Amino acid sequence: MNALTVGGAVLVVLGILGFAIPYVTTQQTKDVAAIGDLKLQTTESRSYAIPPLVSGGALVVGVVLVGAGLYRKT
Repeated sequence: MNALTVGGAVLVVLGILGFAIPYVTTQQTKDVAAIGDLKLQTTESRSYAIPPLVSGGALVVGVVLVGAGLYRKT
């Protein structure tokens, strides 16, 4: 498999994941205050939305790259 096919396959998988999981949430724990051995912590959550247009674009470009890689191989 050449680089075009592998890159295209990765984009196809990312595009499908973008449609399957449209929101990604991350959590980060921060130390707010520390007094001796006592520590106060807070957890901050952030959500990121993946637009369907981006997922569809990655999917289409991935399919085109896989096709170009297979066409170039023959």
